[in-house]
Amino acid sequence: DPCRYFHCKRGKVCHVDKHGKPSCICQDPTACPSTKDYERVCGTDNKTYDSTCQLFGTKCQLEGTKMGHQLHLDYMGSCKYIPHCTDYEVDQFPLRMRDWLKNILVQYYERDLDTSGYLTEKQRAKVKKIYQNDKRLVAGDHPVELLLHDFEKNYHMYVYPVHWQFHQLDQHPVDRLLTHSELAHLRASLVPMEYCITRFFQECDGDQDKLIVLKEWCHCFGIKE
Repeated sequence: DPCRYFHCKRGKVCHVDKHGKPSCICQDPTACPSTKDYERVCGTDNKTYDSTCQLFGTKCQLEGTKMGHQLHLDYMGSCKYIPHCTDYEVDQFPLRMRDWLKNILVQYYERDLDTSGYLTEKQRAKVKKIYQNDKRLVAGDHPVELLLHDFEKNYHMYVYPVHWQFHQLDQHPVDRLLTHSELAHLRASLVPMEYCITRFFQECDGDQDKLIVLKEWCHCFGIKE
């Protein structure tokens, strides 16, 4: 089988021509295998696709068009209603997310006190300083003014959580760049409650190259060079 070791990127399948030569052609979205409801995904066009096969097949067929270039996997699951994000709300977003990241790490540290495995030894050493800080703002729905005051007063507690999240997302591949698909893992858990996240990351991408480097990421969260 000429296609056996012939690799095609997502959205394409191997096809053998009449001369027996393999090549990659777009996957027909209607020919994708049937899937369960929980395998549905939401595209950046805010349209629900039955599977990643259907989404990437559609993207392939739109190759060369603006719509095809802009279509990506946004998050797993059917598309949710996302309200319009105001300028005021997008300005608040990094305050809430910095606090959320700090508290996620503290929760991991607390769980590791009973059962280790959530954090590496190096990560535990970093988070321990945050955990033991008597000025730590405990998790809760705090006013924006309090979050801003705490960030200015206890800046050092927020630096590591922001760096940690960047490296958690930078996995496919590890190249110190965040792609749209790598950011999708974060959007999956945040979109229902943080509808400003897509706009926030678009504005983080200062040079508009569809990639977020560590410097852009930290700048978005108010972390100094």
